Amino acid sequence: MEKKSVLNKIMSGSLVLQIAVGIVLAVVLSLVSPAAAENSMLLGNLFVQALKAVAPVLVLVLVASALANRKASHTAQMRPIILMYLTGTTLAAFLAVAMSTLFPTELTLQVSDLSANAPQGITEVLNTMLLKLVDNPVNAILTGNFIGILVWGVALGIVLHHGSDATRQMLQDIADGVTQIVRIVIRLAPLGIFGLVAGNLAASGLSVLGEYARILTVLLGAMVIVALIINPLIVWFMTRSNPYPLVFTALRESGVTAFFTRSSAANIPVNLALCERLNLEKDTYAMSIPLGATINMGGAAITITVLTLSAVNTLGIQVDLATAFLLSVVAALSACGASGVAGGSLLLIPLACSLFGISNDIAMQVVAVGFVISILQDSAETALNSSTDVVFTAAVAAKS
Repeated sequence: MEKKSVLNKIMSGSLVLQIAVGIVLAVVLSLVSPAAAENSMLLGNLFVQALKAVAPVLVLVLVASALANRKASHTAQMRPIILMYLTGTTLAAFLAVAMSTLFPTELTLQVSDLSANAPQGITEVLNTMLLKLVDNPVNAILTGNFIGILVWGVALGIVLHHGSDATRQMLQDIADGVTQIVRIVIRLAPLGIFGLVAGNLAASGLSVLGEYARILTVLLGAMVIVALIINPLIVWFMTRSNPYPLVFTALRESGVTAFFTRSSAANIPVNLALCERLNLEKDTYAMSIPLGATINMGGAAITITVLTLSAVNTLGIQVDLATAFLLSVVAALSACGASGVAGGSLLLIPLACSLFGISNDIAMQVVAVGFVISILQDSAETALNSSTDVVFTAAVAAKS
């Protein structure tokens, strides 16, 4: 009974704290016993393999379920709010490309041939993407072809939207079940990250920590720019009034809570209460806030873009302007389908990586790096996403 109690405490404890402890223990182990640290890489490899197993199914069922169960809105104010959501997410992806170009980052990855499968410009990228669009769905899942998975998810969602209530409910139940499995896998992140950090430190030394710090700086810098410059500009364009009182209120009363909960979905009640205090139209914010927790994902777009381009830089793949634009669009669309669980945006990185012919094995190593820095990255990402829901809603739904 006592053992069960301890296990329950571990499974329900703070994932952020557990990851932090895992990183500290990994650094200590790598300094005390490099051989043992190198052997612990097995834990990291198992974690990466588990991510590879759940990510394709997750993308398929989440996209299909979201489209099949979508509800049409007849509120006139929803259209400009949705437009602001999509514009903000896309601009965040563009900014991430610019930041990655100005401050390029590379990662230590386990790959035998860094030049393998590197496409040469936008033409090859588009050719690869078109071929993956028409892949067999079973093969797409088996090979981790996330573009093909996305296409089948969209197609199934559109068709099943006209199916029976029972069919759509079953699809929602499957999506909920897969999401729960993902939650279990993510609870193993402290062990996996312990193994990855210890193994990488044993193999490459403390310089790996410098890589993590650099990429985290780029990510957080881009998120701050979105929160304090891009979002206010969008609001000013809509209202022609000073946006900063609203922006700071949302960051203080929504962003801080979201930073610690690390879940846009969990922060919905906080945002609804804040909208009520701001005296907004209830019929509007009652729909826009839950919707924003699903599709307003500027922080996720930044994460997907920056980490993908880190892999691209590591592999020596040349990215021209057209390819960078395509990546921004894909990252923005992918972000809108990010899972509601902590670290959900990281599982969509392989979709963006597949544009460049980067194998699923390498892409999942990048995902694992994302989990290493997620202590700050995912918290800041959620704070940006959730506070922006209120900012954009208030810009349109304020009572006269």
